[in-house]
Amino acid sequence: MTAAPALLLPDAPLLAVGLRRAVLITADGEIEDGPLPQIAKLLTPDDPPYLCHAPALGKRLEIPGLWGYDLLELFAFVRPAQFCVPTPRGLAQALDLPAPKDLMAEALILRDAASLLLAELADARDPETLAILQPMAAGGWSWGRAAERALASVTPGRRGLAVWRALPEIPDQPADGPPGQQPVHAQEARWQLASLLGGSAESRPSQADYASATALAFAPRQTEGQPNIVLAEAGTGVGKTLGYLAPASVWARKNSGTVWVSTYTRNLQHQIDQELDRLYPDPVDKALKAVVRKGRENYLCLLNLEENTQIAATRPAEAVGVGLMARWVLATRDGDLTGGDFPGWLPELLGRARTLGLADRRGECIFAACHHFNRCFVERSVRRAKRAEIVVANHALVMVQSALGGGDDGAVPSRLIFDEGHHLFDAADSAFSAHLSGFEGQEMRRWLLGAEGSARSRARGLRRRIEELLTDEGMLNTLAQLLRAAHALPGDGWQNRLMDDAPHGPIETFLAALRRQVLARQTEKDYGYSLEAEANPANDDLLPLADDARSALIALREPGLTLKKRLADRLVDEAGEMESDVRLRCEAAIRTLDRRLILPVAGWIAMLEALREEPSAEFVDWFGIDRQDGQDTDVGMHRHWRDPSKPFARTVAEGAHGIVVTSATLTDATGDPDADWKAAERRLGLPWLDVAATRAQLPSPYDYAAQTRVLVVTDVRRDDMDQVAAAYRTLFLAAGGGALGLFTAIARLRAVHTRIASALEDADIPLLAQHVDGMETASLIDIFRAEENACLLGTDAVRDGVDVPGRSLRLIVFDRIPWPRPDILHKARRDAFGGWNWDRRLVRLKLKQAFGRLIRRADDTGVFVLLEPMPSDFRSAFPPGVEVRRVGLAEAVREVGGFLGRG
Repeated sequence: MTAAPALLLPDAPLLAVGLRRAVLITADGEIEDGPLPQIAKLLTPDDPPYLCHAPALGKRLEIPGLWGYDLLELFAFVRPAQFCVPTPRGLAQALDLPAPKDLMAEALILRDAASLLLAELADARDPETLAILQPMAAGGWSWGRAAERALASVTPGRRGLAVWRALPEIPDQPADGPPGQQPVHAQEARWQLASLLGGSAESRPSQADYASATALAFAPRQTEGQPNIVLAEAGTGVGKTLGYLAPASVWARKNSGTVWVSTYTRNLQHQIDQELDRLYPDPVDKALKAVVRKGRENYLCLLNLEENTQIAATRPAEAVGVGLMARWVLATRDGDLTGGDFPGWLPELLGRARTLGLADRRGECIFAACHHFNRCFVERSVRRAKRAEIVVANHALVMVQSALGGGDDGAVPSRLIFDEGHHLFDAADSAFSAHLSGFEGQEMRRWLLGAEGSARSRARGLRRRIEELLTDEGMLNTLAQLLRAAHALPGDGWQNRLMDDAPHGPIETFLAALRRQVLARQTEKDYGYSLEAEANPANDDLLPLADDARSALIALREPGLTLKKRLADRLVDEAGEMESDVRLRCEAAIRTLDRRLILPVAGWIAMLEALREEPSAEFVDWFGIDRQDGQDTDVGMHRHWRDPSKPFARTVAEGAHGIVVTSATLTDATGDPDADWKAAERRLGLPWLDVAATRAQLPSPYDYAAQTRVLVVTDVRRDDMDQVAAAYRTLFLAAGGGALGLFTAIARLRAVHTRIASALEDADIPLLAQHVDGMETASLIDIFRAEENACLLGTDAVRDGVDVPGRSLRLIVFDRIPWPRPDILHKARRDAFGGWNWDRRLVRLKLKQAFGRLIRRADDTGVFVLLEPMPSDFRSAFPPGVEVRRVGLAEAVREVGGFLGRG
């Protein structure tokens, strides 16, 4: 492939933007290099530049809606479903161009990248690509004319944006019977591991021990309700993924069954998917035997795409986003919008509504009634999972599947592996909680009634989804009764009405009284952050309003229960004559009514009833006002299990036959191993099962004493942000970048970013920041991983999601001890789980998890720095043999520079 002729390229300036300065090269070759405000004044809408990631650059330049020839859009069109780090350097790497060394080179590389991409487009000569391009060009896509010139000799195809017509139909396959019960012997697991590893099998003996230990979970269950449970803590470097895939794959093949591997983060989910290439090197074989499963809200809905295509017919500008998504639909492996082959930066460019908004996020699927049903990405995933050997899912989906008796496919996994098992408590806490709030009520109302007075909304109401299934007047009347009752739920504009104390309907009226109670009980004057107050005792005026809200919810629940029963009766009464697609729709409607209406409303009713009772020993109830930048975003009543491991044990674990829970940080390290294991078992809910788990503990093979340093800085005042920022600046400079800065509060992160950005840019060290840059966390991590000398500032989401082997991560700086936020829920759990020992255990586990990000392979080295004096018992968070040194900042800077080779 040769570069595109110059006549194909737009005649436009080139723009590269740093943290404090930018470079603009005009079409005539004149160079402007200066501070951001100076360059911003030179940009005009009439002369849009070549650039990379317009929203992020616009945020730095303070130009809302910055427009230009965005190379990422062109990349997404020419190479859909392919990975690219969203920077000029990332483009260069993806296109095999020389890596730019400075802002000038970054600007110049943009034209070269455009030339190569347009040449690639011309070489492909694809008629269907041109058919997608034409409405995009007519809609004003910046690259439209150049791309049309590249395809000038091609005759357009006939599908246009209707790309769903090109997708293959999902083949029907008969259901398999229940799996066998043959065990996996330890030696079989070791042999399978050796096969997966090839010639390196002898290099990691701890991995073989791990595989044989996890094989115990695949023995036949001896007693109903008591699964075989293996708790396996394996340090970084043991090789957990292949270690548990070895016995899992043996069991699946011996028994014609399916093993579900569940993770907490999407990042690990896709790492496991990559490791499955060892098990299934043939892509065709892998497609049959391994599948990544997520909730349906993660997949593109073809009906939503079709409706957006129809909108683009009358609003041509919408064709740009539809066209880029259409290109991806033709190239994607599985339609997953939250990972895999979907560019994480595309929603940042096009907006969430045009990208992630194409998923079924509100439970509006019409299932078999949809004319895309046999091409549907969700349905394809569900059907593949029924026959797969390995299903890679996430904790939330597994819990929903179990709680509802099977979810979309009716399957309840019997063999489960929970990787990132230290997050099971939090995952269960989220899955089994309930929230009666304005936002949740509005979502339910929209799910029931669809769009109300909004011509732009694609929301489909319940009538449209199930009316064809209702075969008599009584069922139709029940539906009408349900929809009338839905008007009691909060409607559009509820936030403003609550702020004005002018609520509509019984639920909004209750929420307004709830809001008044929260505000009345505050002891702090700063209302800029989210607020909460105990639900009991309730204000005098609140209880009668809670009763009214409860009556309205009962009136909503009863017709829902009647509809569910009548649909279930149809399945029985018409069993011999009902068409299969109608049966599928009835079953789906029953499950959806349960999940989206009956169960949530039952929980809300119970919460309201509890306001007239003594506080529960099992639940923690409270009122809250969620706020962002001083504005209310949600108001509601919240209910969490005091111990969420109980519903996890009863709904998930109790029905399984075998479970592996694994992590590098399952246990604390207090010096009493038995007590540490018992604490871990309690957090995982084992006391509720009365099961004796098998414990396995495999230490990391890494030499942490030689590969790492841990420094506790004692002379930086944590309440002086100038001192904190100075510490970050000097430590980052000493390391030469490759640093992750972790913060316990977003405000502290932003304060440090403001103070250190200029110094790092002067040192040619890229600085990335969650909650500052106009990018999602996943994009920031991708850039950080690709840039060896970049620095990244982030909060807990970054700590949990980052996996960066090599020199790109060689320093971690924690701003202060990560004590849990002392909110109502945490204080209740602290009382239930051992008082202050619970807090200290949580802190040690967080430090342990953060330190674990530092060393990801045998040749990594790194330094962990905490900018606050640390109690001595927290030293056990770090591996044995690692010296934890208390030092001043100056000594820490010298140590970092010297240990990382820059002293």
